[in-house]
Amino acid sequence: MHVLLTGSTGYIGRRLLPLLVNLGHTVTCLVRDSRRFDFEDFDEAFLENVQLVEADLDQPSSLEKLPLDIDVAYYLVHAMSDTHQNFSDKEKRMACNFAEYLRHTHAKQVIYLGGISNESQLSPHLRSRQDTEKHLAASGIPLTVLRAAIIIGSGSASFEIIRDLVEKLPLMVAPKWIKSKCQPIAIRDVMSYLVEVIHRPETYNQIYDIGGADILDYKEMMQEYARVRNLKRYIFTVPVLTPKLSSHWLYFVTSVSYSLARSLVDSMRHDVVCQNTGINKLIPLKLLSYREALTKAFQKIAQNEVISSWKDTINGPIKENFLDFIQVPSYGCFTDRRAYLFDGPADKVLDNIWSIGGNRGWYYGTWMWLVRGFLDKLVGGVGLRRGRRSPNDLKPGDALDFWRVILADRQNCRLLLYAEMKLPGDAWLEFQIKKADNNYVLVQNATFRPWGLWGRLYWYSVLPFHGFIFPGMAKGLIRYQAKDIQVKQITREIA
Repeated sequence: MHVLLTGSTGYIGRRLLPLLVNLGHTVTCLVRDSRRFDFEDFDEAFLENVQLVEADLDQPSSLEKLPLDIDVAYYLVHAMSDTHQNFSDKEKRMACNFAEYLRHTHAKQVIYLGGISNESQLSPHLRSRQDTEKHLAASGIPLTVLRAAIIIGSGSASFEIIRDLVEKLPLMVAPKWIKSKCQPIAIRDVMSYLVEVIHRPETYNQIYDIGGADILDYKEMMQEYARVRNLKRYIFTVPVLTPKLSSHWLYFVTSVSYSLARSLVDSMRHDVVCQNTGINKLIPLKLLSYREALTKAFQKIAQNEVISSWKDTINGPIKENFLDFIQVPSYGCFTDRRAYLFDGPADKVLDNIWSIGGNRGWYYGTWMWLVRGFLDKLVGGVGLRRGRRSPNDLKPGDALDFWRVILADRQNCRLLLYAEMKLPGDAWLEFQIKKADNNYVLVQNATFRPWGLWGRLYWYSVLPFHGFIFPGMAKGLIRYQAKDIQVKQITREIA
């Protein structure tokens, strides 16, 4: 069967693709940028059944490149990473453009993953999900809708938010919406439903709610997380936290952006419990409990097997074309270039580079990076709370604290990051290891392209800190857990 998969580089799509191929389907992946596709994760036999087509659902003309001989299409995209004000309009455009494309195909089924929305008064986020269903149905192709509550799995936004709150706050004064009821579902069960409904006529033009084995409120979910982690947490609710204040609270404590926090808070004020449960008879799964879903998420994290993360979503000034920033400019830029000769094993230093940030920290003055992240949060930036998807693996597109991975080329020993913190300019940070006779050289480049006068003032204001942060970081990368390595600075260029 020929399947068209949208959102193939997103949280759900990355996990669904191998399941579809292993079931014998041929899959065409709609991607905005093929450079984000994880080719190295799959062997040649797998890739023979996968085709990539670069297109943008917000650009109707680009959809002309998509095949017409498809049997099933998955619609797994949304605009939640956009601003709180404009995501609904963008979701409508994308769904309408996709529906128009579908009218010209041979598709027999469209499968859409939305959110549970059974109340009459809905948040803009949930209302937009319902509207997307209507726009897709207008194509005339039989539509199967799966409406999920919050999804619990390694790297899922819901899991990471709960994790941030419980791990960091022994005492929480929380808004009253934490008493709203929810039916969380494990990512494994979501995947099962998505593949089981393929080409089943009884699911055509049907809407199903999918949820896990437990119905809990958000306070109970946080308390259960604390029990799984053997933590003692105290949670008190107050009625004075408005949606706006709640959004700011979630934004500062967790790693979500403010726009996403606002959308989530608006939705969390509603109960999201399954009502249309007909799928349980059609596809009788043994659903995981909330505790089991948490346990499996921790196992994946411990085994370093987090396939995808909600943080892979691109936001900030570079948007979807972030890989175009791989060419670091030189004209009109300030640079801080340092090179250090060392006599230790290059592989160990490369491992240290690939483990930078997150829980490992920045090898020198990590507290200063934390302060910079806090200041970034104060002005509406991403801060350092995003961490990283994996403790020792990096791919283009990964979030790394307040940086975005632009290039992660282990073969050529080069890592390139682009800054997503609030700055009056563009900033790159690059690490590279080169061979030098019987030794090696670590080259560390910081490049800043200012935006006007404020950008230049910013560079000169932080320049004194660079004098000890950057050399300390480079030496830390070389000497981490290997203090006996000899290090000699051979280049220092600041311009």
